[in-house]
Amino acid sequence: MFRLFVLISILFLNLSACKGGYNSCKSKLIDSNSYKNNTLQIPVTKYTRLIYSKTKPKVKILKHDPFLNLYLVKAKKSFPFPFKINNFLSFGFASVNMTNAIEGKIVKTQIGLNHFATFSEKVFTPSLLTNSCCALEGIVTEKGIIQKEYVERFLNVKDTRYSDIGIRLYDKYKTTKIKRINPFIKNNPFKNNDIILTFDGKKVKSSSSLMRKILFSKVGSKHKIKVKRGSKILTFHITTYERIGGGFKSDTFLEFKGLYLDDNLIIFKVENFFKKYGLKIGDKLLKINGHTISNVDELGVYINAFKEKSSILFERDGFQFFININQNLK
Repeated sequence: MFRLFVLISILFLNLSACKGGYNSCKSKLIDSNSYKNNTLQIPVTKYTRLIYSKTKPKVKILKHDPFLNLYLVKAKKSFPFPFKINNFLSFGFASVNMTNAIEGKIVKTQIGLNHFATFSEKVFTPSLLTNSCCALEGIVTEKGIIQKEYVERFLNVKDTRYSDIGIRLYDKYKTTKIKRINPFIKNNPFKNNDIILTFDGKKVKSSSSLMRKILFSKVGSKHKIKVKRGSKILTFHITTYERIGGGFKSDTFLEFKGLYLDDNLIIFKVENFFKKYGLKIGDKLLKINGHTISNVDELGVYINAFKEKSSILFERDGFQFFININQNLK
């Protein structure tokens, strides 16, 4: 009898969510037990849950996105009224957890796996971004908002890998420009500050939409890209390869040679090429060719500008030391 009462109560809550607004969304989070051990465990079908977690959950995992810390798992208990992705126009949303619903708006959209979306208000993490009908608009993390397009893509595809063409983007003066390129990809045709005009014959509207097209394309697929470089218009035919960095993973391009750095430029993994230099986990990158590096974007600029022989300054336990490498990192 009690179980029937609970189910009827949840049904009423689900049907009246829009009317009840964000208070209903908070109640639905509580009733679905979507918060556990500082992770989100969101019912997305009756028998599966979408988990956002920094650590691997101890349940049967159906698939995993290591870039976004997302897992799709078998639910131990069913929940009859799962959260759905909002596929309609929203006139507002809020960051919702079990005790708070903070209304606001997205002020910067997500640009690929390097820049998550930002919210207009200070919010608690992790939390859900929902509309007033409790439909999902995204997942709020400490690095920003994973927008619904990425969540929906993860839920719908079998192959969770992302594609890459060796460029990172930004918007400037209503154009989409290349911020940095992967110098370790053979015959990478792009250069910093190239303006991307079209992708597969369609005009590029923003860095966020273009990065989705690249990331969501099939690994190994072929594409035609038109760019403006100075006064020249150039067309490139490229083939995507598998993305290895971004999101909650290191993305300095040095990963292609086995060096993995966190957002503070501290090494957390060393393999392949860089092993011979004696680098260790915990070493911090300070300078490249005398230029102080304070973030990943600056690191990308100076990696692109490597001289024939370049020096990188590291620090370990207060001791600073150089390693000297050649341009091609061979």
